Amino acid sequence: MNQAAWDLACDNFLAHCGAEKGLAAASLNAAETDLKRLRTWVDAHTDAGPGQITDALLRDFLLTSAGDLVASSRARLLSTLRAFFKFLVSEGLAQVDPTVTLVAPKRGRKLPVILTVDQVGRLLDSVAGTRPADLRDRAMLEILYGCGCRVSELCGLDVTDLDLTEGTLLLRGKGRKQRLVPVGDPARVCAERYIAGGRPTLEGKAPTGALFLNQRGGRLSRVSVWNLIKRVGRETGLPAALSPHTLRHSYATHLLEGGADLRVVQELLGHADISTTEIYTHIDRAWLTTAWLEAHPRAK
Repeated sequence: MNQAAWDLACDNFLAHCGAEKGLAAASLNAAETDLKRLRTWVDAHTDAGPGQITDALLRDFLLTSAGDLVASSRARLLSTLRAFFKFLVSEGLAQVDPTVTLVAPKRGRKLPVILTVDQVGRLLDSVAGTRPADLRDRAMLEILYGCGCRVSELCGLDVTDLDLTEGTLLLRGKGRKQRLVPVGDPARVCAERYIAGGRPTLEGKAPTGALFLNQRGGRLSRVSVWNLIKRVGRETGLPAALSPHTLRHSYATHLLEGGADLRVVQELLGHADISTTEIYTHIDRAWLTTAWLEAHPRAK
């Protein structure tokens, strides 16, 4: 296999995705993983360079990979290939895009795990300590649910992104897009307590602008937030599939249940396409059905 040509093509594509498309680190890592999978397969089956890959070769590759990947990973792999070969054609590194004849399999939409308002309250109230880490954890949970942010957005927050006077939070989402979201009183109060009584203790000798700090004074990681929610959820007896994104899903669903417009929810979540937000209308309808079954005298 022409290793030099593949190195050039892959490196240029990943640089393009990071610098020009503004993909997050996790998305870049996923794309790199997909390209490595393709290169390993090509190395074992042909000596073709990136500009010599045909649609027939790609079909064989995708069929071979299908058995090792779940549906979402297969869809992501195809998406990476489409973007990669489109880039190669635009850069003159390939004459033909071999993905144009590939048809993506239809994917069923899996409804996410949603907590009820009561369950969210139990989760938040279970973190009620006064230690610096407790104040931090309560503030994080309140902001995750109260602002509907992604865990990467939460961990990327700086102190200056939170305006306690105006009650707003500046979030940096996918593609480095920024949005300003409102912060409710419960989240604002908890954030004030943490900033005044928890963060100064956690901050080390080398000050950082990060809002949420770990025990060593550095920026808190996404893994730490995941572990916190898993632990608190387990202790509270909530669904085992609980994750930081569960609070984001619950935030959106509860907004729609409360009468918020879908376009407003789209803006608050930072979705580029409203079709992404529309999944919550399915959840909302499911909630309405449940409420009907429980309340209407002729439902059973």
